[in-house]
Amino acid sequence: LGGAPFNFAYHLKHLGFPVRFFSRIGLDDNGREILDRVSGAGFDPDDIQKDDSRPTGTVQVQLDRNGVPTFDIVAPVAYDYIEFLPNIHPKVIERAELLYFGTLAQRTNHGFKQIQKFLDHKPSRARCFYDINLRPGCYSKKVILASLHHTDILKLNLDELEACRHIIGSDQKKSLFVREMIADYALHTVALTKGAAGSELHTAKSISRSAPTPIEYAVDTVGAGDAYAAMLAVGLLKQWLPQKTLSMASAFASRICTIEGAIPETEEFYAPLRRQIHIGG
Repeated sequence: LGGAPFNFAYHLKHLGFPVRFFSRIGLDDNGREILDRVSGAGFDPDDIQKDDSRPTGTVQVQLDRNGVPTFDIVAPVAYDYIEFLPNIHPKVIERAELLYFGTLAQRTNHGFKQIQKFLDHKPSRARCFYDINLRPGCYSKKVILASLHHTDILKLNLDELEACRHIIGSDQKKSLFVREMIADYALHTVALTKGAAGSELHTAKSISRSAPTPIEYAVDTVGAGDAYAAMLAVGLLKQWLPQKTLSMASAFASRICTIEGAIPETEEFYAPLRRQIHIGG
């Protein structure tokens, strides 16, 4: 069970934050297993839509000898046809502090229109977190530009930064292009992950940098970026200083690399992190 939005939501819930997770599944064995696990993790199963004509989404993951994944994302599937429900979703969204979304669920014209409807209902006090997660053949210029116009917090890696630079048509180098994006799209924060070179947190006024947290024994890197995104959200919600946010996000991402897959099997995995977050402030 995975996918960036679910991984992000699962981490935040187990770190002690109230989370609603919206998705769409097929009426198949995978869908039934997801409903059981979503309910067991404390999410509201009624937030998961059921599709009687399309299968639950699946991804084939191949790891290289360094544990780095490549993805074959099956299409079309149920989540491509998620529906914004005017009688339900606005009431939930109006209470939100943060709305998290990505690119993959917008790869069809239907998905694009529906996700944009969710974003259109964001209250002014809330922030939109765009975890861009570009996958080959699953994004377009239209989707990225429309999503950036809704974005307050943007997370991306170096390859995705270059893809955005090409789509936007900028000739600026890395840091200057990030600054250009912040100005043009009124972004609050841009988190740039750089693999072994660490990560950066950009605002209109500052750039903070952090080295990666060393990993004694890495099993695979699946879900590391989602863990980083979750702790980044924690830092922004708790109004930590940028260096603390970077340090905590990097440490959590590295810790996820010590387990198989993106989701820990036990709640104990989160216990020391919860104490740091809610006791340490």
